[in-house]
Amino acid sequence: MKSKGIVFVAPGVSEIEELEVKSPEAGEVLVKLVRSTVSAGTERANLLGMPNTGASSVTHGYPIRIGYSGAGVVEAIGEGVERVKVGDRVLCVWGKHTQYRIYKEKNVYLLDDRIGFDEAALVHIATFPMAAIRKCRLEMGESAMVMGLGVLGLMAIQELRVAGALPIIAVDPVAEKRARALELGADYALDPFAPDFAETVKEITGGGAKVCIEVTGVGQGLDMALDAMARFGRIALLGCTRNSDFTIDYYRKVHFRGVTMVGAHTDARPRQESAPGWWTEADDERAVLEMLRYRRLDLRTLIEEVHPARDMVKIYNRLAVEKAFPVVQFDWTQMD
Repeated sequence: MKSKGIVFVAPGVSEIEELEVKSPEAGEVLVKLVRSTVSAGTERANLLGMPNTGASSVTHGYPIRIGYSGAGVVEAIGEGVERVKVGDRVLCVWGKHTQYRIYKEKNVYLLDDRIGFDEAALVHIATFPMAAIRKCRLEMGESAMVMGLGVLGLMAIQELRVAGALPIIAVDPVAEKRARALELGADYALDPFAPDFAETVKEITGGGAKVCIEVTGVGQGLDMALDAMARFGRIALLGCTRNSDFTIDYYRKVHFRGVTMVGAHTDARPRQESAPGWWTEADDERAVLEMLRYRRLDLRTLIEEVHPARDMVKIYNRLAVEKAFPVVQFDWTQMD
């Protein structure tokens, strides 16, 4: 069986390729993709060959195949697979932007009939800010701030509402992103480069934000967040850093004020068993699916553009240069 997908072949250069797909072996599931979501920050970094990506790895480099959150239909199963059967609608995690792909059984999750392929294709990405919020041990009624309003930041806004944060302050220098955050449930939206940014946060929150989900991955963003934190505040470092340019007065802004910073990369999770604040990936996947089933979250509202998968190269050409890239999905029913 042939499968078409996207591949990054050089900095800023993507192509559609066709590869042979084998039959699933024991414990494997073959899925025909219906929708997949572009995770703009990670995919742009890999496309452009930025530090701390596969492109910058001595052992990896180009070509790079990416795209880790999708949904589709089971085409075939290998020996011993019990959780899904042929024809089932499934969430697919840690896959690629490709028509057909083999997954380990643990990386596919059965979809309830009430969950569409479009919202399911956002679920895996939604577990990233969820884990960050858990690590901050947010309590109902605590103030929260989100630094950076890409897809992860916008998801964090929705999830903080579910978790009971109040007020929620969205922060980004791009006005369009701030407006979008307000539409999705933020109580305030601020420009971090405004001269009174930190003072405004402290005025809104009565002393500073208790929790911050830092999604920029930029040293200046973290420094600005620290200026706006409450004493004993907690910051989850969710955004992937692409350089080591972090000049921060840790004594005055962290040590003396008792601020906690915790790494929130999605791989920084327990593998086997969940604990308070530290859930496994599988438990978070199921939690987001349940939130969709009970309509506590509405991830569909995040989707801004849907494009035929055959137009992927055009979309990645845009991703390489657009500052305010939207939340984009590929429709794999329109590949050929």
